[in-house]
Amino acid sequence: MIGIIMFFAALFMLLFGYPVAFTFGAVSIIFGMIAGIVEALQYGDSIMAGLQIGEQMFAFMPFRIYAIMNNTILMAIPLFIYMGIVLQKTNLAERLLESMGFLFGEIRGGLAISTVLVGALLAASTGVVGASVVAMGVISLPVMIKYNYDNKLSTGTICAAGTLGQIIQPSIVLIILGDVFQVPVGDLFQAAVWPGLLLVVAYIVYILIFSFIKPKSAPPVRIEGNTGTKKQQIWKALQAIVPPLVLIILVLGSIFGGVATPTESAAVGGIGAILLAIIYKSFSFKMIFEAALETVKVTAMVFGILVGATAFSMVFTYTGGDMIVEEFMLGLPGEKWGFLILSMLAIMVLGFFIDFIEISYIIVPILVPIADAIGINPVWFAILIAMNLQTSFLTPPFGFSLFYLKGCAPPEVRTTQIYRGVIPFIAIQAAVLILLVLWPEVFGISQGF
Repeated sequence: MIGIIMFFAALFMLLFGYPVAFTFGAVSIIFGMIAGIVEALQYGDSIMAGLQIGEQMFAFMPFRIYAIMNNTILMAIPLFIYMGIVLQKTNLAERLLESMGFLFGEIRGGLAISTVLVGALLAASTGVVGASVVAMGVISLPVMIKYNYDNKLSTGTICAAGTLGQIIQPSIVLIILGDVFQVPVGDLFQAAVWPGLLLVVAYIVYILIFSFIKPKSAPPVRIEGNTGTKKQQIWKALQAIVPPLVLIILVLGSIFGGVATPTESAAVGGIGAILLAIIYKSFSFKMIFEAALETVKVTAMVFGILVGATAFSMVFTYTGGDMIVEEFMLGLPGEKWGFLILSMLAIMVLGFFIDFIEISYIIVPILVPIADAIGINPVWFAILIAMNLQTSFLTPPFGFSLFYLKGCAPPEVRTTQIYRGVIPFIAIQAAVLILLVLWPEVFGISQGF
């Protein structure tokens, strides 16, 4: 039971706000030594002998870290992060929101629909959830408030649209899950296309229905500064939309067409982002340096967590914690469906408290061998987890998107309004997740059993 106790000890420490990577590393060392002492005492050896056993266990860590450094799949992470940060610094979100506002603002609920479409485009071009939520919160939310949009609809739309980067390619979540499941990232990208598009369509349908039922909560507007003929407005909007759309097609098309690996396409995306910065006349060597510096910081955070999680999973497996979880899961009523339901519920609950990176590297590796033993299609299971992790970004009280938006929202927007605003979108995500569980063939995916 040492591994199970270690898991709850790490979760308890995270609730107090200790850094994730150091928490996993420290807990692993402490419980690794405890496991060594317990093993030594069982065989009548001394405590010092037990400490030596624990020390020998961690002698394999350099080899594991070296394997992480040579993982070509994970090399795509810093490249996609860099692409997203460069595009963020070109004010892409502002250009897209302005253009979409001109095109859809005069429709009832048009500003909210524009926000969803921009969120989808930002997800496919930047993939950075925090940046998307903050950008739309700073630019779109004041405009919706100005034109008397319901605060709950406005905040819910921004949070939901901002988290589309978790499922729409190139998603960092899918890259990480591809590494954990040892399946081609391109397969995950292709499998996530239809669920991501269905979410976008479902969000828009909900906004249209809400606007029809409560017309005063989402009135049609004409954006100020909208000058020129309709053709000129459309041309200006296309100038903002087409370049990032071409970049998206190049990056994802090269993967789907088998022309490039995800890592190679990420490099193409990085170069394309620089070219877009030149086109938008926002290129400077200072901007490139700042983007590279931020990329290093984010990448160091991700890989720091990965190293801590690797130590944690090593000790967890050594103590037999994985066998206890496997026996428990395989003994559930309903077999495969019991395992799926419990694993989805566990990931959703943990998503209230910890980030998707920790879940991907701590929880998912425990579930993968069980899913493989049951005969579940790893691509399908990975997409289910990605959808679930996206939902965790919206769930109160600890959804990260809620905090991002509250941090940049005007004072008149209350936290309770944000919480109530995301509930319909959580229900939509849950409905799509259930549809993906029960009828994956609709999305062109096989259950595997």
